[in-house]
Amino acid sequence: MFSQPGNRKPMSKEPKYTEAFEELQEIVLEIEQGEISVDELSEKVKRAAVLIKICKAKLISTEEDVARILKELEKSTEENE
Repeated sequence: MFSQPGNRKPMSKEPKYTEAFEELQEIVLEIEQGEISVDELSEKVKRAAVLIKICKAKLISTEEDVARILKELEKSTEENE
């Protein structure tokens, strides 16, 4: 799949959190500044929704990982007492 105008990477590869967040910021800025046409708006909003889902999933995954690690640390601390 080809890149959208202004994007640096093909859309077929799921971006990392930072890439998704940066692209989302670009889209929001373009919309706020009125730099996109009405014809492009629908595609930009659809892309923004995908990017939000990617960011949300990564944040949830990271939160779960941190909680699991903290629980393991707590358990090992209790065992060593």
